Amino acid sequence: MKFISWNVNGLRACMKKGFLEFFETSDADAFCLQETKLQEGQLSLPLGDYRQYWNYAEKKGYSGTAIFVKNEPLAATYGMGIEEHDKEGRIITLEYPDYYLLTCYTPNSQNELKRLSYRIQWEDAFLGYLKELENKKPVILCGDLNVAHQEIDLKNPKTNRHNAGFTDEEREKFSALINNGFTDTFRYFYPDRTDIYSWWSYRFHAREKNAGWRIDYFLTSNSLQDHLLDAKIHTDVFGSDHCPIELDVAL
Repeated sequence: MKFISWNVNGLRACMKKGFLEFFETSDADAFCLQETKLQEGQLSLPLGDYRQYWNYAEKKGYSGTAIFVKNEPLAATYGMGIEEHDKEGRIITLEYPDYYLLTCYTPNSQNELKRLSYRIQWEDAFLGYLKELENKKPVILCGDLNVAHQEIDLKNPKTNRHNAGFTDEEREKFSALINNGFTDTFRYFYPDRTDIYSWWSYRFHAREKNAGWRIDYFLTSNSLQDHLLDAKIHTDVFGSDHCPIELDVAL
C-alpha cells in the first residue's frame, strides 16, 4: 500500500500550484493533508472514488487536516478527545481492521517560543493517545510534526539550536515517541542520509539553496517494521513550502 502525507500550507493555494496533478499521478491508497486552512464548504474536491475526511479548526484560515482514502475505514475520529487540544483541527484517526492511520499537524512553538509550554502539554497528551490506540492494534502516524529530530535533519543545526522546531524540549518529545515503540520510517531505511528535507522557508531562497528541515514524518509501530517497504521524500514536488512524503508498506 502507498501512503502520502503533505502539508499543503493552504489547500486552495496549493490547488493552483499542481495539487490535483500530483494527487492523481501518485495514486495513493491514502492521501493525508495538514494545514488545509479551510472551513467546511469552502472547497469541493473532485477526487473520484476516494472517501474524504476533514477536520477543521475553529479559527478561520488556520491549521486543519484531511485524509482521502480508497478503502472505507471502520471508523473515523477527530481530535484526541481532549477539548483544549481539539479546537484546531490537528488530528484525524481512521480505524482499519489491522491498523490505525493518523494524520497530525503538531502545534508550532512559534517565534520566541511563546507557545512552547502548550506544545509540550500537547505532546504529552498525544503520546498518551497514541499508546491507547496501540494497545488495540498497530499505528501508522504521518504529518508535519514540527520538529527536526537530529542535527542530520536540518541544514543549519548550530544556528537553529534554540529556535522553534529544534529546541531541546521538542527533540526530547520526539525521542519519547521513538522510545515508546515507534519507528521513524525514513531513518529506518536511510539512517545516514543527509541533505534531504521536507520543508524550506519561503525566505532567503532557502529551497534553491536546499537550506531545509525534515519535519514531516511517517512513524509506525515497531511491530510493523517487517512490513515496511520504503520511505520517500518527494523533493521535486512543489506547490507548498513543504514537499510530500511517502510510505510504502505491505499490509
